[in-house]
Amino acid sequence: MLRTWAVWAAIVPVAVAAGETGEYLGPCAVVASKDGKTLYVANADARQLAVVGLPGGKLIRRIDVPAEPTDLVLSPDGTRLIVTCAAPKSTVVVIDTSSGKVAATIPAGHTATGAAITPDGKRLYVCNRFDNDVSVIDLAAGRQVARVAAVREPVAAAVTPDGKLVLVANHLPNTRTDAYFVGEVAPVVTLIDTGTHETGAILLPRGSSGLRDMCLSPDGKYAYVTHVLCNFELIPTQVDLGWTNVNVLSVIDTQKKKLVNTVGLDELYLGAGNPWGVACTPDGKSICISHAGTHELTVISASVITGRLLQMFISPLVGSIPDDPRLGTGLQRRIKLPGKGPRGLAVVGSKVYVAEYFSDTLAVVDLRSKDDGKDDGKDDGKGAGTIALGPKPQLTVRRRGELLFNDATICYNHWQSCASCHPDGRGEALNWDLMNDGAGNPKSTKSMILAHKTAPSMAEGVRPTGEAAVRAGLTHILFADRPEAEAAAIDEYLKSLRPVPSPRLVDGRLSPAAERGKKLFESKRVGCYRCHPSPLYTDLRKHDVGTRSPYGFSDRFDTPTLIEVWRTAPYLHDGRYLKIKDLLVKGKHGKSRGRIGELSQSEIDELVEFVLSL
Repeated sequence: MLRTWAVWAAIVPVAVAAGETGEYLGPCAVVASKDGKTLYVANADARQLAVVGLPGGKLIRRIDVPAEPTDLVLSPDGTRLIVTCAAPKSTVVVIDTSSGKVAATIPAGHTATGAAITPDGKRLYVCNRFDNDVSVIDLAAGRQVARVAAVREPVAAAVTPDGKLVLVANHLPNTRTDAYFVGEVAPVVTLIDTGTHETGAILLPRGSSGLRDMCLSPDGKYAYVTHVLCNFELIPTQVDLGWTNVNVLSVIDTQKKKLVNTVGLDELYLGAGNPWGVACTPDGKSICISHAGTHELTVISASVITGRLLQMFISPLVGSIPDDPRLGTGLQRRIKLPGKGPRGLAVVGSKVYVAEYFSDTLAVVDLRSKDDGKDDGKDDGKGAGTIALGPKPQLTVRRRGELLFNDATICYNHWQSCASCHPDGRGEALNWDLMNDGAGNPKSTKSMILAHKTAPSMAEGVRPTGEAAVRAGLTHILFADRPEAEAAAIDEYLKSLRPVPSPRLVDGRLSPAAERGKKLFESKRVGCYRCHPSPLYTDLRKHDVGTRSPYGFSDRFDTPTLIEVWRTAPYLHDGRYLKIKDLLVKGKHGKSRGRIGELSQSEIDELVEFVLSL
């Protein structure tokens, strides 16, 4: 049979507009040599590294890598640059820093990212995002020696200076979200004992989602994690005061292994949408955070670790309110950056270098300068410099749509972007009570994969098309009146999203168990195909499948596509099932269309295997 992702390629063609292929660099991560004379930049779109000399910013060389580079780490002695290159079968590339030549390649899991190395340089830990685990790699032997389970989409890692503990940031919550669920709805930071590979977990505040980056203080006592904190239990009737989303930095005590603080990065009437990269100054006194949504750099005092000096009061009633009158007197600086889409960053002495994804540049910020001369926490960015990594990119409509989707400055007072609730164009695994279908009936955030091909939109089909949903989102979620051209550009970006091959596939093909499950899926006996026919795996209709909750107003719900369903838990319109198997067995989903209740345990497992392979 054809490789599974070839089928999706026919459904979602690759964009081939002028400037769309090979003309964007997409800098996403940066690391500096210990002597501060060299920067290494991962260019995700170009599948290459840029080596930049300091202080002048001269491009020394480019190094091609086999797949999208997602993270970089240097060996403690500085002789090796280690690059995670993301693919269904990822590659860790080891580069000799003196020659720029590839010294070794090491296999890793699905969509490798978040690399961290032990202080002795012997072990490397790599997050396999869609395998939900971490590869432990012996660098001398050049091979993986263990896999350690994380929780859900691990994206960042750090090793303590004593080499005894690895901290891993999981991107999304892994819980039910329905009204009957009484547990905490939040992602965790996984703790890995490097000696035993035993794991623990630190739960972040309720409503946390979209974790992006993590770093340690220079002494290793604290870990800092960037993420969004969602007030998902409120009706999003406004965005001001952090009513809907708050942009935060969580602080973990690595010795006590506990969360000690969550710091709001927003101001009273001005959000700081989509915090991404984080790094400490060498003296540990300041923490630098890039904001991918507002194109800024925040610099805060490390005093937030233990005190209320900059901490924001986060409440389900009032959102985010400054908790200290001294805010804006040197404890926080927000610096406007010259480019768009800042992500990873590195600190060299007093300077911060920030990878600007959509501008193909590095921003250069000297922390010693304050360009406006006022000690009010504001900085218009005129003192920030730029290092061009290539020609100025000419944005196609699709690329501009991607920028707008991630741009919080188009939102009222900059609190959030489309990506705040739809990171990477998917969902953040939370329920929201949107006003488009009445109040009191929260529903799961949907993935944008194939949204424009699987109309109507929303769980109850209240938006007739994907285009209508985009425009409603700009108006009612971002509280913005934007030009039609911007909505059309976002449409083009969403149409270009392609499904990620399932981690259940074997060399791109269905496993034998999934093949058997496919036959069951397509059989008259089971009948799943009746509502989920290929190739979109939806009949584009609404059905009553007996899932109305006591708080709902409708019996009929739009049939979702099953493509990429392996990454969209929890399931059903209200997130009441964490696993597909629970949906079938406990929820008796599909019983009205076939005889699922008569399947054996092994047949259920095979059916689940097929669905999770789509």
